[in-house]
Amino acid sequence: MRIGVFICHCGSNIAGTVDCARVAEIARSYPDVVYATDPMYTCAEPGQAAIEAAIHEHRLDGVVVASCSPRMHETTFRRTVERAGLNRYMFEMANIREHVSWIGKDREANTNKSAELVRLAVEKLRNDRPLVAKQFDVNKRVLVIGGGVAGIQAALDCAEGGIPVVLVEREATIGGKMAKLDKTFPTIDCSACVLGPKMVDVAQHPNITLYAYSEVEEVSGFVGNFTVRIRKKATHVDWSLCTGCGACTEKCPSKKTPDTFNEYTGDTTAITIAFPQAIPKKAVINPEYCRQLTRGKCGVCAKVCPTGAIKYDMEDEVVTEEVGSIVAATGYDLMDWTVYQEYGGGAYPDVITSLQYERLLSASGPTGGHIKRPSDGREPKNVVFIQCVGSRDRSIGRPYCSGFCCMYTAKQAILTKDHIPDSHSVVFYMDIRAPGKLYDEFTRRAMEEYGTEYIRGRVSRIYPDGKGQLVVMGVDTLMGRAVEVRADLVVLAVGIEASRGAAQLAEKLRISYDHFGFFVESHVKLKPVETNTAGVFLAGVCQGAKDIPASVAQGSAAAAKVLALFSRDKLENDPQIASVDIRRCVACGKCIRCCPFGAIEEVAFRGETKAQVIETVCQGCGICTSTCPQGAIQLSHATDNQILAEVNALCQY
Repeated sequence: MRIGVFICHCGSNIAGTVDCARVAEIARSYPDVVYATDPMYTCAEPGQAAIEAAIHEHRLDGVVVASCSPRMHETTFRRTVERAGLNRYMFEMANIREHVSWIGKDREANTNKSAELVRLAVEKLRNDRPLVAKQFDVNKRVLVIGGGVAGIQAALDCAEGGIPVVLVEREATIGGKMAKLDKTFPTIDCSACVLGPKMVDVAQHPNITLYAYSEVEEVSGFVGNFTVRIRKKATHVDWSLCTGCGACTEKCPSKKTPDTFNEYTGDTTAITIAFPQAIPKKAVINPEYCRQLTRGKCGVCAKVCPTGAIKYDMEDEVVTEEVGSIVAATGYDLMDWTVYQEYGGGAYPDVITSLQYERLLSASGPTGGHIKRPSDGREPKNVVFIQCVGSRDRSIGRPYCSGFCCMYTAKQAILTKDHIPDSHSVVFYMDIRAPGKLYDEFTRRAMEEYGTEYIRGRVSRIYPDGKGQLVVMGVDTLMGRAVEVRADLVVLAVGIEASRGAAQLAEKLRISYDHFGFFVESHVKLKPVETNTAGVFLAGVCQGAKDIPASVAQGSAAAAKVLALFSRDKLENDPQIASVDIRRCVACGKCIRCCPFGAIEEVAFRGETKAQVIETVCQGCGICTSTCPQGAIQLSHATDNQILAEVNALCQY
């Protein structure tokens, strides 16, 4: 075998603490190494050209590059050696930047360690074998999970690109949290006016199939060929007949049903249409409050429905869809702020969340856009906003910033002044985070033009004074004094958390999620919309806190990834996958139980049951390899012999 070694300087990133020329010199003494050099930047075009030239000139069979993280550049170098005629898997990479130069300043020790890592890579390469990918057909349809603004954008972009889209939304209408907003920052334009046309486009687009009031129950298969089971929850209304006329909602006698769309700021009826611009604009019966379904006595909605759409005996329906890619855009929920007993823990009706305040501001809300105190219906003159309720608070396990609370608080303070000109707003804040375009100017507008009083400090307690007002006790850290503010209404900028059921969905999709429940991207910088499962992409707040513009941008980015994936008629699997030696398999089933991707199945072999890897599903994680007690499963490109060769080289060095 003829191996070439390239030790990258990476400017001063590596060469600043590693003698790259010395490492190259040492590498020339390793078995089968016929060429070694130390270019300045191997990842740059001249560096790659030098690798290609060396392969031809020295007739190299394999290449080792010692530079930075394989996660960043391994694919780049594999393409380089492939262009020169080598199999892409006859390449190994030693990380001497993150593992050496960035963690130590001792030049001699770093040089020696770099030489050791190169030796390991050389020994691994000596045991490598060429691998060949297999091709398979692609089902050019995409599933978008979540009908918020990010999911809507992803669905529309895919549909406009000619890709059939299946959009699944668990609520009765698409629109997500944005549909509940009155106005949006920093332009103060109508949220429904901005979102409404996109919602209508979803309903009318010939390439989009919408499953509202539905949830993904099961996902199987692999990139290009996913099979998805979708549960259409019983609405007890035949949507093919319902015209959304609203006659049933007007006559329904069960008028004390909690209104989830209005964030429980008012009551609704047992049969309801979420809001006037709902898509689809269809009625849904809440079975917990419907008198006909709970008592068997009523039937008013069925009597007044002009199309006979009411179906009390309706049951859930499960449908199956075949798709080639999936976009997760499941959004977020507000955290349970009632853990803050110092703020009343939900006991004071005039202490509300920011999203509840949005519904009071909205013309389609329970008060018709007139701000009223929930306790007595009076117009509040003194409104206190408290930021970071459930954000940046390690004491309740929420150390992260929710991202957009500073901005919507400023927006709500401005809207309060517009609705009630003689009102006064006070904002308690920790820090103002307004990094977006025109964001800082917007918050200054709230202070300077609208007279909003900003107090830097936390609120320690809220309690009623017994005279119809709330006392807000806090501290002004800039002035170094305690403050006490009387308020008619207190609005809490409640932090966000992952959408309910996000962890369970992640397990169905076989993607990673962090301990807060947000989905984890493949690479925080280079692959922000991709996941560790090929063909599954992310969009919006399901990945982490972001505002509407960022969510829309990520929705389009996810759609671009889908379109790029579907630009090919056939896909290739990664040949770095597990394989089973049937002769050694004892059918214990441990590999099947431990595989996070469901890539191992039982098959019959000569009257016995054996394990078999589904090549197109396997992601090459190696868990099965380490679990198998018989060593019957080997991971291509990371076999026991290849790993032991590295260990032996380290021990002999």
